[in-house]
This record gives sequence, C-alpha cells and structure tokens, in this order.
Amino acid sequence: GGKKAYVTFDIDCLDPAFAPGTGTPVAGGPSSAKILSVLRQINQVDIVGADVVEVAPAYDHADITAIAGSTVAMHYLGLLAERKARLEELNSGNNVVAALNQASGI
Repeated sequence: GGKKAYVTFDIDCLDPAFAPGTGTPVAGGPSSAKILSVLRQINQVDIVGADVVEVAPAYDHADITAIAGSTVAMHYLGLLAERKARLEELNSGNNVVAALNQASGI
C-alpha cells in the first residue's frame, strides 16, 4: 500500500478487431472487454497519472480505436474518482472520530 503508479496503456496490445487504428496491429491480443475488466481490478492502486498511446486515427476509418482508447481513458478517470471518494469518506470518518474524541475530552 501507499505506492504510487503511473499507468500507461498501449492500444496496440488489443486485437486488431478491437483496435485497427494503430501503427503496430498484432493479431491475438485481448478484447476491449477483457482490458476493461483488468482495469476495474486495479482500483486499489494509487494512480498518479495515466495515458493511452499508439492510437492512430488515420488507420481506422470507423473510429473503433479512438473509441477504445477514450473508453480506457474514461475508466482511468473513473478509478481516480472512486479513489478520491474513498479518501474523502475516510477523512470524513476520521473527522467525525476526532470531533467525538474532542467532545468527550479524549
């Protein structure tokens, strides 16, 4: 706990069926759904920054890759928001405990 992490997501890890618009498409990668499932599992990581790289819209006429990349970025933001809410809840709880302790003279 307490370790900070910068998370980077290289879109070309996805199977080209889910991200054709990248400079290095490689068949056999995971689906978008699998990657989003993995992202949901890192909610305990203290993410201090994140990025999505290798999205090349010029290679993707249907914007599939841009949609996948923006969805990953949205999930990053969701993880940050969840973490902030948890921290605020903890701080709120600590403030209540401190107030109760102060009121009772502890």
